[in-house]
Amino acid sequence: MTSADPGEPADVGLLAPAWAGTPVEAATGDRAFLRAMLDAEAALSRALGAPPEVLGRIREQAVAGRFDPRDLALRARAGGNPVIPLVAALRSALDPEAAGWVHRGATSQDILDTAMMAVTARARPLLLADLDAAADGLAVLARRHRLAPMPGRTLTQHAVPTTFGLKAAGWRSLVLDARDRLAALRLPAQLGGAAGTLAALGGDPDLPGRYAGAVGLDAPDLPWHVLRTPVADLGGALALTGGALAKLAADVLLLSRTETGELGEGSGGGSSAMPHKSNPVRATLTAAAARQLPALASVLFAAMAAEDERPAGAWHAEWQTLREALRLAGGAAHHARELVAGLRVDADRMRRDLDLTGGLIATERLLTALGPSLGPAAARDLLARAARTAAEQGLPVADVLAAEPALRGVLPAGRLRELLDPTRYLGAAPELTDRALRRGRKP
Repeated sequence: MTSADPGEPADVGLLAPAWAGTPVEAATGDRAFLRAMLDAEAALSRALGAPPEVLGRIREQAVAGRFDPRDLALRARAGGNPVIPLVAALRSALDPEAAGWVHRGATSQDILDTAMMAVTARARPLLLADLDAAADGLAVLARRHRLAPMPGRTLTQHAVPTTFGLKAAGWRSLVLDARDRLAALRLPAQLGGAAGTLAALGGDPDLPGRYAGAVGLDAPDLPWHVLRTPVADLGGALALTGGALAKLAADVLLLSRTETGELGEGSGGGSSAMPHKSNPVRATLTAAAARQLPALASVLFAAMAAEDERPAGAWHAEWQTLREALRLAGGAAHHARELVAGLRVDADRMRRDLDLTGGLIATERLLTALGPSLGPAAARDLLARAARTAAEQGLPVADVLAAEPALRGVLPAGRLRELLDPTRYLGAAPELTDRALRRGRKP
């Protein structure tokens, strides 16, 4: 074993397969943040009215490839944030006139907050594209299996029949909830100067709006140095995205168990020890990402308690937290897209599984039918007793009920078996599926 090369990147995703290699990885890397900070500095010079020739020289030097992120990271320890050494390095690369326009009147938080929003704005289309693709794939599955009956399960047990079409439509609804919330987020630029008064920026209340336009972000109502709604909203939306995709992943993981086998990933992953395994890797990675996102969101919400006009520690705690949340939500969306695209649905197995309890899954329907004749309480007691007998003796519940004296003359045998047919007790599942599929994306 050899020691790590000091020049090697510290984090290349070795322990983060939930986001390594996905589109969001590069969009949220150190160089992406460096590029965003440099773009924020160049946009500030433009918003302040720097001469065109000065802007040209600043843009020429404000290129991420000209700076070493590791060097900036180490130098950031002295002042507590990477903007300080970056501004120094950028100014040193410019002539005195151009250097005088760099970071004029701004504070480090203006640049780093703006960079965080810019990175988010560049990563968001990647997340939305994956969520849109997942939603489209789920719509196809819902239509294809609109009438495919399967067991509905509550508290891990068979409850009443449902359809796979309705289940897939429900997954799609959650995906669209996440997609629409992310798409609707305002991503404002930040500009306020040392204490949010714009004093060193000429006291012009319209300057933040011009700056936002120059950097391609939403205009802020106020400098939001300690008004952290944009970051908390983003954290909440990313956690919601993870939760929405986690529901899909959880169902796939349960329904793809060997003893259930109603679903399967198109190309599962292997095992280092067991050659026969085909693990549901896409669902696993989606679930892994989703389990981490609520904790990250809680950090971002906790940072809203930002004292004075700039907090010590709260703002600093957001940077890596937000980046990891973007990565995990983006990774989960990408894996979910691939999961949906390759999902195998065994409708025949679903149908067979409806019969595992020998008709018990449809006793709710029978309760409704017997209530008027026997009374609700008597009907419930009779069916509960029959269900226990059927389970203990391994008999179809129809056979147990056919021998029940209380039912003689109440229900003909043919009618009894018809009422216990699970495929005839789907309620409004097909119509609810159709209704869910009429929902489109919000702009």
